Amino acid sequence: MLTGSNFKRWKQDIEFALGIVDMDLALREDEPARPNDQSTADQKAYYARWEKSNRLSLIAMKRSIAEHLISGLPEDTNARQFLEAVGERYRVSDKAEAGNLLSELTNMRYDAAMGVREFILKMVHIQSKLKAHEIVLSENYIVHQALNVLPAEFSQIKSAYNAQNETWSVNALITKCVTEEEKLKKEEYESAHLTTNATLSSYRGNGSLRGQMLMAQRNGKTLGKMRTM
Repeated sequence: MLTGSNFKRWKQDIEFALGIVDMDLALREDEPARPNDQSTADQKAYYARWEKSNRLSLIAMKRSIAEHLISGLPEDTNARQFLEAVGERYRVSDKAEAGNLLSELTNMRYDAAMGVREFILKMVHIQSKLKAHEIVLSENYIVHQALNVLPAEFSQIKSAYNAQNETWSVNALITKCVTEEEKLKKEEYESAHLTTNATLSSYRGNGSLRGQMLMAQRNGKTLGKMRTM
């Protein structure tokens, strides 16, 4: 559903939905000449196919736009022109989008729930989006940026990188970071396991001591009774 700020995603969804059922002809091609008595069977069939695509494309687009946003959009137009009109109204300017992408990239922070592989690949995804805006960031920049924002737990990876003269590729960085992340998770699990065992041992030890004290107390009472007899 087009809400006004998600035009790019909405456009991709519309093109995918119509394309997957082979109904996107009217979005890709201009309206062909209307057939007449001299038109061939192929020309008539092509026009019929385009007309069906145009009609269904318009229905699909209009049904996926919030009612309060559709007013003012052209009504007497074909699907391709309608899509262009929607784009002119809601498309974010290239400069604004590029600025948003750069801000997102520089403000990214590692999230353990996401995982380091997805974290770095998300950076690469933003890098490819920026390239479409003619902002080219090198692979070295992505590697440096990723290392800079990774938490202190990855200090060994950072030290290893800084100690070498050669640069790493993004794939090499991912491999090293994933290995380090798995090691950290294993250490965390083992630490938690040891803490749990220590707690249980302490509890059992205290329980045994209490049992000994109770037994000694019972034995003392029994001995006292025997002496009074």
